[in-house]
Amino acid sequence: MTIFELKCEAYLKENIELKDSFDILSKYISSSIFLNKKCGEIVKSSIKDYCFGNFYPIENDRVYKKDKTYKFVIRTINKELIDCLEFLLVKNLDNSFLQVLSCEKKEIEQFFISELYSATPVIVSDRRDEKGKQLFWSLHYNGDMEALQNRLHNNLEKKLRYFYSEELKESKSFIQEIELKNQKPQSIYFKTINNKKEKIIRLIGNKLKIIPNKDETSQKLAFLSLAVGLGEKSGLGGGFCFGRG
Repeated sequence: MTIFELKCEAYLKENIELKDSFDILSKYISSSIFLNKKCGEIVKSSIKDYCFGNFYPIENDRVYKKDKTYKFVIRTINKELIDCLEFLLVKNLDNSFLQVLSCEKKEIEQFFISELYSATPVIVSDRRDEKGKQLFWSLHYNGDMEALQNRLHNNLEKKLRYFYSEELKESKSFIQEIELKNQKPQSIYFKTINNKKEKIIRLIGNKLKIIPNKDETSQKLAFLSLAVGLGEKSGLGGGFCFGRG
């Protein structure tokens, strides 16, 4: 298994608050993809085969500054997609918030992962409340770490099956240990427009440290998470991880 990565440098045309950054970046990436019809066809699936991290370095006041440059990273298992994005991100000139100046492409072969760290909130859907509002896994609403572990495993297993048509020989969790790294839930906000009215949606997630099991299947799932995200909503910035060898 190979992961394809783009490290991008972006110039900001306006100040961007941290809470708005996921929405702005996800829409920039998406609009860049659809600049090319062939590239747009690649990502029509509701299950995204890419993930991305937020701007860095972060500012102390949580506001990324106009006229400064920041970096962000996109990863995918899809070489065709990364080859398209390498050029399309730079060609996306009409965005009012940012302009990608350059992209550095890298291929990452599978390596042994001793620890996974989520750099962006890991989103896991839970039940709906009595009013039909979607709830997300958190210590407040759920608190069941085993349930969280199972959902994360099942999500990655589903992605492996979808993208590689590969069934696992055994279904035990790829996670040996899992640790919550935040005291309060973390949020990703994105905006939708319905009937010409703008609505802000809040996704609630958590920062996690995971120690994967050492067997072949567990390591394959851990590595896959680096490319397609851990948990849900990777196309909106959820579950972007770093792996330590």
